[in-house]
Amino acid sequence: MRWQNKEESQNVDDRRGKTVSVGGGIGIGAIIMALLALLLGGNPLAVLQQASQQPQTTQTQSSGPYEPKTQEEAALSKVVKVTLKETEDVWNKLFREQLGQPYSEPTMVLFSGRTTSACGAASSATGPFYCPGDEDLYIDLSFYDEMKNKFRAAGDFAIAYIVAHEVGHHVQHQLAITTKVEQQKRRSSKTEANELSVRLELQADFLAGVWAHHAEKMNRAETGRGILEEGDIEEALNSAASVGDDRIQKQARGYVVPDSFTHGTSEQRKRWFMKGLKSGQVSDGDTFSIPYSQL
Repeated sequence: MRWQNKEESQNVDDRRGKTVSVGGGIGIGAIIMALLALLLGGNPLAVLQQASQQPQTTQTQSSGPYEPKTQEEAALSKVVKVTLKETEDVWNKLFREQLGQPYSEPTMVLFSGRTTSACGAASSATGPFYCPGDEDLYIDLSFYDEMKNKFRAAGDFAIAYIVAHEVGHHVQHQLAITTKVEQQKRRSSKTEANELSVRLELQADFLAGVWAHHAEKMNRAETGRGILEEGDIEEALNSAASVGDDRIQKQARGYVVPDSFTHGTSEQRKRWFMKGLKSGQVSDGDTFSIPYSQL
């Protein structure tokens, strides 16, 4: 991905090196984050255990901007900020041209270890997530180490895909899709609710592909060359596949339970990303009106 010397988003709340007041024990925030961990393929028990062992602390804030500790961290910071700016450019254009409404840009919260959100306490154990309560995306860049070491998904476009996927959830929130799905899930069985979650996640993968389609096109029109480099699509597909429910469950349990899927299989996630990449049309990403078996 060509991110060097490109403009960064200003919608970034960088909390790295800053600490917040976080209470110990298992409160509602810890329970919410455990549920988010389950949805993201993480280990909810680890989140609850961490919360129970965490003492009540009143933490202090450091002064001045955060300075990355390594060259890799500095590069990752640049990649996610540039990616967020690219999503702003694309979605402002698409909301105007394809959806006929204004786009409200989300804020990216960069943190290290722990922070707070409108969805409760946020921990590095939960992985990147979008919180509709404050319309912010949260990411601890140490997640990239897990991507490389646990999921074998490396590369700058691998992390760009993650950012674009979470922005896809923001797009769904803006279009009231998330609210409708949550209402429907409350009236559904557990299996049906899981299927709705899969549909929502696959649509976010599709929207990440739509972003990549238009980011490439817009950059090529402006500079004569696109944002994508050789191997970038493979990095994104590998990243999408690495967080497929089937792969995560196989690694954790040795077997898969399809009824418990909440994000879709590796193959589904790759397919919907590629569909968005090829199409570029938001209207082509309706994952809710087709039979579940055909996703």
